[in-house]
Amino acid sequence: MPPSLLAVFAHPDDEALLAGGILARYAAEGARTAVVTATWAPGSPRAGELADSLAALGVPGPPRLLGYADHRVPASAPGRPRWCDAPVDEAVGRLVAHIREVRPGIVLTPDAYGQLTGHPDHRHTHRTTLLAVTAAGLGQLYPEAGEPWRPGALYLATHPHSAVTELGELLDGVGKSVLSVPDAHVTDTVDVRPWRERKWAAIQAHRSEVARDRALPGLLARLPQETRDRLLGTEYYTRVGLTDGAYLV
Repeated sequence: MPPSLLAVFAHPDDEALLAGGILARYAAEGARTAVVTATWAPGSPRAGELADSLAALGVPGPPRLLGYADHRVPASAPGRPRWCDAPVDEAVGRLVAHIREVRPGIVLTPDAYGQLTGHPDHRHTHRTTLLAVTAAGLGQLYPEAGEPWRPGALYLATHPHSAVTELGELLDGVGKSVLSVPDAHVTDTVDVRPWRERKWAAIQAHRSEVARDRALPGLLARLPQETRDRLLGTEYYTRVGLTDGAYLV
């Protein structure tokens, strides 16, 4: 059985787009899986879409929402600070609590670029997760957040230069950044074609994003199926080892 897996992402739909294949695979193989999402308030429409996405992937619910506001959508969490503006100690402590509760062998989050588009919330999620993974194993930090737990490895969802052609053209066509890493930085190229249908169903569950012209779910929905299948069939990760005992594949 693969190790338990906790994925930490910024927005509802990131879990499906960036790691839907690996999440579906781990859930199907009986591993304990969980997803923490930094933005959008419980009870909001996108929180409901996230619940449907997790169900499509086989990840147990309900969604774990930190409830901060999206960088570009203040109404996503009325009265709450934007994720990028939240006090660091508070944000790290809340994420530490989830790590200590789930006790994952592997934590997964976006790379330092924010995975392709460089969204500020994605980059902030990367930074906050790095701090939380370290802090979770130190008992004198955030003692109120539970017993210390040190994950075995951190994996960064990423994209190599050699694999951005079609997806890069798609994003470039709507004026979005395309930030990829040298191929040598990728430690795990994962064939997720056996779980592609679940991944696509999870992406489609984010109905509000599918309806938007410039959002990636909407862009994917308008592609020919053959092209979309090709884009969704492989995921890329960079391993940051913490101990020797946890590997994604």
